[in-house]
Amino acid sequence: MKRIDAVIRPSQVDGVKESLNDLGITGATIFEARGFGRQKGHTETYRGSEYTVDVLPKLYISIVVNDELLEPALEAIIESARTGVIGDGKIFVSSVDEVIRIRTGERGPTAI
Repeated sequence: MKRIDAVIRPSQVDGVKESLNDLGITGATIFEARGFGRQKGHTETYRGSEYTVDVLPKLYISIVVNDELLEPALEAIIESARTGVIGDGKIFVSSVDEVIRIRTGERGPTAI
């Protein structure tokens, strides 16, 4: 099993959720995040004062998939989240040793 953590633009989340759902991936943990990277932020003006916004809002999506769904899930996220502009985000993949569904006690891939 693999865990996919994707940091994406908030505007792209609906497309990513839909693409994952089309693959049969029906669960994800999504939370708001803020970060910085090569995008470097932008300058805004508020009441005549100029300031730099360099920590930008993002969404962090975490899913666990069976090994055979890894590549299709990665492609779905990439295609749905890509705008072609700096700041599209990152994807991290790591191994998962065990999954346990608390309600039923199921373990392993059936617990996903």
